[in-house]
Amino acid sequence: MAAAVVNGFGGPERVELAEVPVPRPAAGQVRVRVAAAGLNPVDAGVRSGIFGGAGERLGLGWDVAGEIDETGPGVTGWSRGDRVVGLHYGAVKPLGTHAEYVVLDAGAVAAAPTGVEVPAAAALPLAGLTAARAVDQLGLAPGSSVLVTGAAGVVGGLAVQLAARAGLVVTALAGPDDEELVRSLGAAAFVPRGGAPAGPVDGVLDAAVVGGDALALVRDGGVYVGLIPNHAPAAERGIRVEEQEVAADGELLARLVALVEEGALTLRVAEVFPLAEAAKAHERLATPGVRGRIILTA
Repeated sequence: MAAAVVNGFGGPERVELAEVPVPRPAAGQVRVRVAAAGLNPVDAGVRSGIFGGAGERLGLGWDVAGEIDETGPGVTGWSRGDRVVGLHYGAVKPLGTHAEYVVLDAGAVAAAPTGVEVPAAAALPLAGLTAARAVDQLGLAPGSSVLVTGAAGVVGGLAVQLAARAGLVVTALAGPDDEELVRSLGAAAFVPRGGAPAGPVDGVLDAAVVGGDALALVRDGGVYVGLIPNHAPAAERGIRVEEQEVAADGELLARLVALVEEGALTLRVAEVFPLAEAAKAHERLATPGVRGRIILTA
């Protein structure tokens, strides 16, 4: 089968299409025929060597939408032909979801949302799980104020929607041209990049990795949640500092799918590329101002 891989670190030109063996599911796993897979910033990090793996062939891709075509021993609840979405966790791995087939743990998948085009479904797993876990880590009561940085991005936009649904009063920090977008997602207030809310907020969900400058906007005793492990600022003024690390979670993913089907969660696709143009898709990912997930179709 074909798979997008890197055999050395660098720019988009290091992404190549390789012929690799079709994987087989082990006990507790399912094999998914890939229909679409999201291209995420973490893939650019893998490609550039941020996560290590020098000298290895590294696969790309974390999230996937497709159809189960084989189940491993002991798998119950899933059958050949089931349409699913799922998360293939891990940065340094020989094969990712940017391939014609991928093997996932059965507990990492959920039924694909109905009434949603496949590319949009593929935009849900990584970003949705990241946003949902981060909103949960805030631990704020309804009516509390939260600032979401990078609110026009894929993760930030989902976080705005989920935080507003949880009853939080959301201020969105994004580019000056993004006010209409973030308000449509549920933000009650808007702050252009480089600005600050009128007063301290109860919490910050730092999707843009602003760091210390975002922490400074939190009230004493509030909460800061960062999205990249080991990149959060040091705690101060009694602020609880949390770091969210995504995990494959089919049950949580199923709850997010239900929200998509209800129309309560909007998925955004910026552009779709065939798998054969994976390097070109990486070039697009590096373009400033991309709004929505870039998707590869197998």
